[in-house]
Amino acid sequence: MNVLIIDGQGGKIGKLLIEGIKVAGIAAEITAVGTNSIATSTMLKAGADNAATGENAVAVNCRRADVIIGPVGIVIADSLYGEVSPAMAIAVGQSSAQKMLLPVNQCSSYVAGVPDLTFGSLVSDIIAQLKKWIETQ
Repeated sequence: MNVLIIDGQGGKIGKLLIEGIKVAGIAAEITAVGTNSIATSTMLKAGADNAATGENAVAVNCRRADVIIGPVGIVIADSLYGEVSPAMAIAVGQSSAQKMLLPVNQCSSYVAGVPDLTFGSLVSDIIAQLKKWIETQ
């Protein structure tokens, strides 16, 4: 099972996701792709099996992922303060992988009907959904 985690800024969400997957004992190869080198470094330190940075890394790894996890901004061009390029958003959106997006109401995006939850709550929910999805495969 190839899990691709995409994050930007400082990589905090990606770090929490990787740590949560590891703690939950989910058998997956985790590839972390940061929109910048700081995010990538943070996720690599959290225990990602593979890591890369930038637009091409997003495009390449979206093609081989079974599951893509990240903040909702990874499918919105120019989000994360401009770190998500249109090509990145297209690569995620067109991937055949299962997408699990955290509804983060930041960076000029608001997801209606979603309360402001802590990153910890969002990560716990994603980990539970990942387990369920893997069990059905």
